[in-house]
Amino acid sequence: MTACWGSTFFLIKDLLDRVPTLDFLAVRFAIASVAIIAVAPRAVARLSRESRRHAVVLGGLYGVAQILQTAGLAHTAASVSGFITGMYVVATPLFAAVLLRTRITAATWAAVLLATAGLGVLTLDGFAIGFGEGITLVAALLYALHIVGLGAWSKPDEALGMSIVQLIVIAVICLLATAPDGIVLPATTGDWLSVVYMAVFAGALALVGQTWAQAHLAPTRCAIIMSMEPVFAVFFAVLLGGESLALRMVTGGLMVLAAMLVVEIGPRRKVEGEVQHLAV
Repeated sequence: MTACWGSTFFLIKDLLDRVPTLDFLAVRFAIASVAIIAVAPRAVARLSRESRRHAVVLGGLYGVAQILQTAGLAHTAASVSGFITGMYVVATPLFAAVLLRTRITAATWAAVLLATAGLGVLTLDGFAIGFGEGITLVAALLYALHIVGLGAWSKPDEALGMSIVQLIVIAVICLLATAPDGIVLPATTGDWLSVVYMAVFAGALALVGQTWAQAHLAPTRCAIIMSMEPVFAVFFAVLLGGESLALRMVTGGLMVLAAMLVVEIGPRRKVEGEVQHLAV
């Protein structure tokens, strides 16, 4: 899932030269919603009322985070945006400790700090704090809440239905955000293929995978694994996007990979013990 997300960065960078960001998000998540409903039209009906409510909340968190992250990009460099967005790696264990009463081990905190440092080395080349950085940080906090919420509420047998509801909510939020100015659609076959790939694979299927996986893994472990996204983004940008590979990219990527290995080879506890009822 994380590799799939990372593969979209150079595609999005190219596509946004021709399609406004919010319009792209609206079209992407609308296609994702329609595609997954067509595959499993009865999945939502099998959800309990509580699961539907949870999915609406999770979709709202993710949708608003997408809008804020996009707005932040207009006021800050993409590299800085990527680093600040990656702060969900730090926020997730904090929220998990407060909301889920999860005990975070010293090894996990070490992995969180290593992943954060790695993201900084990988993405940053100068940094200043302003409006764009502020709203991007809010987006990162919302992403962290989404990860924690999935860890608390997702169930393996409801992953498909909850993903459909989340995608619908995300699509509605993005459509409402861009509708006042009208929606610009992709104009070429190549652009449509890019959007469909990002909608179906990096959108619908990736969210189903995340929802199912978080029924089995603790939120902090998931957040650290997901910090590999910018590493894969650099990998695909160099491999397919024609970008040059710099030493800091290699160093930062290895640091994030080391953080993931630290948390993966550490002692595991059952998810039920780590993911308790979400505090309200």
